[in-house]
Amino acid sequence: MASDYLENKINDHILGKTSFTMPQAFIALCTASVTDAHTGATLPEVSNANNYARVTTTNTDWGASSGGTSTNAAALTFGQASGTWGTASYFAIIDSATHGAGNVLASGTIGTPKLIQANDTPSFAIGELSVVTT
Repeated sequence: MASDYLENKINDHILGKTSFTMPQAFIALCTASVTDAHTGATLPEVSNANNYARVTTTNTDWGASSGGTSTNAAALTFGQASGTWGTASYFAIIDSATHGAGNVLASGTIGTPKLIQANDTPSFAIGELSVVTT
């Protein structure tokens, strides 16, 4: 789901109001549903502890959109947890690496929620994450 922030940026860009520069994208893990109104500061992201950090993605990590959907074309791997992060049921794509900061660009549901405990190295296989912009 595209965020309100991204929808407004796209509209302004295609209507010639303001140019929108392609952002650097990071994946955040969330423990509760993400709405299109969330920001990096209000996101229900896992705690900023136990070696949790957002994962950087590049344009080659995602397939080209088709029918308003894009899936990850590369495995996306987080660092090893040094303690419990909780259950990640949702993810968000954000334009900042800093926990509690940035703009949410899009979000989605994790098909199979992941309980992340000490020594786990969470990752998403190719095609496991989908972003739908409808």
